[in-house]
Amino acid sequence: MARWDKARERGRELRERAVLLPGQVPLLARSLAALLRVNVLDNATRLAAQAFLTALPALLVLAVLAPASLRNGLVRGLRHQLGLTGQAQQQVQQLLGSHQGTEANTFGGIGVLVTLLSATALARALQRVCERAWEVPKGKVTVAAWRWLVWLLVWLGYLVLAVPIRDGFGVGWWLGLPLTFVVGTLLWWWTQHLLLGARVAWAPLLPGALLSGLAMAVLGVVGQVYLPRAVGRSIAQFGPLGVVFTLLSWLITLFAVLTFALVFGRVVAEEPAVARLLGTPPATVPEPELREDE
Repeated sequence: MARWDKARERGRELRERAVLLPGQVPLLARSLAALLRVNVLDNATRLAAQAFLTALPALLVLAVLAPASLRNGLVRGLRHQLGLTGQAQQQVQQLLGSHQGTEANTFGGIGVLVTLLSATALARALQRVCERAWEVPKGKVTVAAWRWLVWLLVWLGYLVLAVPIRDGFGVGWWLGLPLTFVVGTLLWWWTQHLLLGARVAWAPLLPGALLSGLAMAVLGVVGQVYLPRAVGRSIAQFGPLGVVFTLLSWLITLFAVLTFALVFGRVVAEEPAVARLLGTPPATVPEPELREDE
């Protein structure tokens, strides 16, 4: 009994220390507050859904209308990233190769425009994440609309080149890994500045961009190991729908990590030493408000 009472007392002390820890470590306290404010998992799920339902179809539509070399490159990229083999690979090949020539050109005008406008929902959702991370007012639609389309087009182009970049354009992983980090950092640095409407200076956005670039490089390596096995198991268990389940789960994980990187980047940028170096404006204490999920 004495040993049991001692263990219970030790557990109580650990819980009390855990409660007091955020107050004793300002960085941890601000990180927890920021993560609760942004609601990482909720926003990651929303971003994953928008990417799967709007951005991915836009990529496929553009690939259908693109030259054969670009279309073949996209198929190779999907096969390499998702580990598609057999029936799943054939279905992707048929999907991207089933509309060519006159039919694709007929679809081009209105179809591509509607698809791209729908796909800007991903940019809008990502803009809200950046705004909540930096606690800036919601941007006006008339000002932000063109930014959504520009961001989408740039990122669709990046998705086409993601696998060649990761492979170092044929040189090898030793070049591809740092290249993925550098390109990812630049893209997320630009993404934050663009979607925030230049309401936050470039320098304070750098920590979040560096963390996001690092996350993209690490997740790229993890994805090459995990996704082929996960897709194979899902296809064996659920058939072609297994690719959908695996891809959605991976997208949620990807956006959860990236959202955390953006939020924690703002926290790091406001650390006294870093803030003096980057010129980060002092943090303001926002008034309590009720925000509706958009």
